[in-house]
Amino acid sequence: MSYFIMDDYDVIVIGAGHAGCEAALASARMGHKTLVFSINLEAVAMMPCNPSIGGTGKGHLVREIDALGGEMGINIDKTFIQSKMLNTAKGPAVHSLRAQADKNLYHIEMKKTLENQENLHLKQGEVVDIIVEDGKVCGVITKTNAAYRAKAVVIATGTFLRGKIFIGEAAFESGPNGLAPARDLSSNLKKHGIELRRFKTGTPCRALSKSLDYSKMIEQKGDEKIVPFSFMNDDLKKDQISCWLSYTTQETHTVIRNNFSRSALFGGQIEGVGPRYCPSIEDKINRFSDKERHQLFVEPEGLDTDEMYIQGMSSSLPEDVQRDFYKTIPGLENIEISRPAYAIEYDCIDPLMIKLSLESRQIENLFCAGQFNGSSGYEEAAAQGLIAGINAALKISGKEPMVLKRDEAYIGVLIDDLVTKGTPEPYRIMTSRAEYRLLLRQDNADIRLTDKSYHIGLASEERYRRFLAKKEHIEKERQRLEETFLMPLDIKEFLESHESTPVQNKVSLAELLKRPELTYEMLAEIDPVRPHLTSHEITNLEVQIKYEGYITKQLQQVEKFKKLENKHLDENLDYSAIDGLRIEAMQKLSKFKPASVGQASRISGVSPADINVLIVYLEKQRRMRDNSNRNN
Repeated sequence: MSYFIMDDYDVIVIGAGHAGCEAALASARMGHKTLVFSINLEAVAMMPCNPSIGGTGKGHLVREIDALGGEMGINIDKTFIQSKMLNTAKGPAVHSLRAQADKNLYHIEMKKTLENQENLHLKQGEVVDIIVEDGKVCGVITKTNAAYRAKAVVIATGTFLRGKIFIGEAAFESGPNGLAPARDLSSNLKKHGIELRRFKTGTPCRALSKSLDYSKMIEQKGDEKIVPFSFMNDDLKKDQISCWLSYTTQETHTVIRNNFSRSALFGGQIEGVGPRYCPSIEDKINRFSDKERHQLFVEPEGLDTDEMYIQGMSSSLPEDVQRDFYKTIPGLENIEISRPAYAIEYDCIDPLMIKLSLESRQIENLFCAGQFNGSSGYEEAAAQGLIAGINAALKISGKEPMVLKRDEAYIGVLIDDLVTKGTPEPYRIMTSRAEYRLLLRQDNADIRLTDKSYHIGLASEERYRRFLAKKEHIEKERQRLEETFLMPLDIKEFLESHESTPVQNKVSLAELLKRPELTYEMLAEIDPVRPHLTSHEITNLEVQIKYEGYITKQLQQVEKFKKLENKHLDENLDYSAIDGLRIEAMQKLSKFKPASVGQASRISGVSPADINVLIVYLEKQRRMRDNSNRNN
């Protein structure tokens, strides 16, 4: 292909969805001249599916993105129309913040942030090829034959690569939300030795609010006390918009069952693998035939539109069937569909082909992020984009990559799962995937991660000062609570009023706070002289004190885990020379080149016996080196 050189950059990002935005902002904020391409500038931070951020597990990712200096948390705090903390009946490890977004405003604000960011250039254009020289990526080529040189490239193409929409028997090339697909990049990536596969996702219909009867639905209000996503915000106040809950009926299920043959999913037209944890409505009814009903949420797409998102009802059935089954649902009898539901297929990479740093194993300085890596969801994409952007910037600066471990962040769990275990379907983060979730809470994400980000040059001075102040405030207040004692008579009435067991001896405020029925705010009744703490600080302080025993136990588990993680493996280690390894283990280890024994233990096909052989081999090597050093 003949092309002409337009300009030189440090980092180029292909795609400006949630992954691409975070990658580009991270690189630019770390001081590198960065270019981000979007196939259409209307697709910047677009929400083609649910107009929301956060949720179970995903809320943890957003807090971690924010703690590292990313933008998603800040942007949703600007643009949310409803906020709700999920799982509050359970322990703090699984509390997850979720916010309904004004879809268009979210896009506008993120695009504005990119446009105003120093070192960052935003351009509309379709990248059709990457330039590779001597096994190293060094630029990209657009559809107009313009070439842009770069020291590193991040691929964050979302669902645009050879995107194909399915609505019943109809199938046509398209990106999400009716935008043009990227047709040529896939074939050129294959020419460079990158193997691709086919995944599928989908989205429900959008309906006009004026056609719905909310009196037949259950209102879902936001939380009275709004909890910000970003650690840069202490308190938020905003009038919130309600969402609504309804349920499918047996008539709904009958209409859908009678039309299974017309579904693209069951008709064989779709070859891509879909997400098990977010199935289409026809898949739900087929797999869970014993369920009498399925819930769905009717959620506003924004303040300046009449469109409502019908969550839980994605489908690839024809439009006439969609119309018929939606009309069997209470409140949707007169539904007017503005955009039909659809399924979309797209190309993505096998994440086993990338390193923990998200750099390609095949092409140096080529980084991969988001749905291109086989994940699903805005939050999973943004988390990977942030890490890919950080590591692209570090790589071209000659520095070691930032790799978050499983005990440090949900982001670490997400990436380790993808690149070590792979994924047979679009991957979704869940709290159950994290072994140390009591340590990886939403409330302490900044304490876990901001220091790391600051020292690689991403987190701002203001963020770092806030982090240090929060840490100091919590430590001082915890010490004060532990050292402040009250006599039984002084707190008798207080304990009785809160149905808490009386005490016989003096007791510290910290001991009282450990009681599940008491909160820090309640203690103000018997502890009027106290420092002002932000809502973030109070939450973290309470969890530290109430769950101290459990946290200590989990820290002990982490120490055992670190023993394997700290046994590093040379990338050039010849596994075929290790006696006792099974052939399958030797082949898998040679292919994936794990960074540590811990990572090796999580590779499918590597057994505990193989890990023991590996540990014995490393110990022998260590003794031989020690003997050699003594003899010298």
